[in-house]
Formats: sequence, structure tokens, C-alpha cells
Amino acid sequence: MGLGNALPALSAEPAWPTKPIKLLVIAAPGGLPDIVARTLGQQLQRNLGQAVVVENRAGAGGNIATDAVAKAMPDGHTLLITGNNHAVNPVLIPNPGFDYEKDLMPVAMLAESNMVLVSSNAFAAKNIQELIALAKSKPGGVSFAISPIGTPNHLGGELLMKLADIDLNIIPYKGIGAAMPDLLSGQVDLAISSLPAVLPLIKAGKLKAISVSRSFRSPLAPEIPTSAEMGLRGFEVNAWICLMSTGGTPDFIVQRLSKEVRIAFATPSVQQQLLQQGIEPMVSTPEELSTFIRAESQKWTAVLKTAKLKN
Repeated sequence: MGLGNALPALSAEPAWPTKPIKLLVIAAPGGLPDIVARTLGQQLQRNLGQAVVVENRAGAGGNIATDAVAKAMPDGHTLLITGNNHAVNPVLIPNPGFDYEKDLMPVAMLAESNMVLVSSNAFAAKNIQELIALAKSKPGGVSFAISPIGTPNHLGGELLMKLADIDLNIIPYKGIGAAMPDLLSGQVDLAISSLPAVLPLIKAGKLKAISVSRSFRSPLAPEIPTSAEMGLRGFEVNAWICLMSTGGTPDFIVQRLSKEVRIAFATPSVQQQLLQQGIEPMVSTPEELSTFIRAESQKWTAVLKTAKLKN
């Protein structure tokens, strides 16, 4: 037999998937990671012909789910849906019982969602400059609601304090949803939330939108200015979601997964489902995700060195 005839057998890849795939989500049902996970899971199941099970394992800043995937068999059947926490947890939780880089492998960026700085109607400031002036006039007198440490809501608050050189009274909640009654009643002054979550309240006049925390206006609410337009450059924080596998997962599985994610999120019905909820599909290669996480980690490590709260 000639060498040419042997090449197909040599290059053949093992079958994958060979059993149900588990997507472990770092957050509780209903949040951005959960929505993205269930949307992806449904489409992967259709495309791969194999069951895809979503499991919510919230807690420990996302590290309950992360730990399980880090210690799973590296066969691409147990995957992690995570996000911003993954870039900052090495600083906040330095000894989690696994190695963030060695025990986890980037697969693909999945999606992101705009964040918006909002205030109660009782809060006197109407824009960033008035907010900063008010906070400087009474250090610690302006309250700011955050969801668990390491989330975009928390990171946004820390970044705002650092860039504006102000001291806010940070009030932790189990989630931004839990903070909403206090924000609506004026018991707390400020919060950063995903734009889709609070847009109905903004439109109904129950909350004031101060600014979107990105470099350009959101198509969901183009009337809300950016922080940069108001003179506070660099105040950018987005909620992003990505897919990770266990460290040591064979490259052909990682590349296949990345390809399948791209196919799933290119499906018009999937794109429409996500965009209707203010979630933008942002699929990347494993290499691009690795570079992105490294840059995010460097950015937020600098911010968290001066943070008021630590885990």
C-alpha cells in the first residue's frame, strides 16, 4: 500500500460528541450567562444530534462551576459558560484549588451586552459631571448598588470611582434584580446594569439613565449618551460571555466546538432571539478569546488594586 492511500486513516479524527454535553453556567437561571447558555445549547443539540444539558452552578464568584469544569475529563463533554468573572477571579480568588490557565481552555467568545449607569429619580445629578461634583462634595455620601464581586456591575462601580477619583458608598446585593426595589424607591442612588434589564424602567420614567458605559451609543437606546461624551473617558465595561473547556482537551475538539458555536450563532433565528434581548452575538476563535481574556485581566487587575471590596 502506498503512503498516499494510508493518509486518510492517519488523519481521521475520533468521533465527538459521543455522549450528552453539559454546559455548566456560573450564574443562576434568568441572567445573561443563562440566557446565552440555553440559546446555544438548544442550537447545538439540533446541529450535533446529541443532548445538551444546561446546569446552573452559581456561587463563589463563578468558581463552583469553574472548579467542576477544571477537574472534569478533558473530552469536550463538560463545558463552562462564564464571563467577566473569569478575567478577575485570579486576583479576587488567588487560591481556588485549580489553575485558571492550565486547567481551563478558551473555546470561543459568545456574546456581550451593553451596560448603563442609572440612578433613582430622587438622585439630584442628571449627568456624569453633576454626579462627580456631588460625590466629591460629600465623600461616601452617594450610594452605589453592586451585584456579586467580580461581576460587570461591581467592576463598573470600581472603575467609576477610580477614573472620577470619587468615593462611593458601595452596597452589595445578591444581584442587580435584588437591588431594584431600593433603587426605585430612592434608598440607593446609583447602579450599573445591563441595558436590556433596565430599559423598560428607563422608558417608563422610573429610573434615570446617566450614560452607557461603552465608546459608542447603543442601538437599543441611541438617546442615552456615552460617558466619554460627558467628559469621562475610559469608563467602559460590558458584560461578556464565553465558552471554556477543560485544560488538555484535544485541539480537534476545541476547534470543532469553536466551529459549531460559529455555525449556531450564525443561525438567523438564534441571532434574532439574542438581539431581541439586547444580547449581541460576538463569536471568536479560541486564540482571539485567549488574547481578549489576557487584556481584560490586565485592565481589571489595575482597577481592583484600589478596589474598596475584596472577596
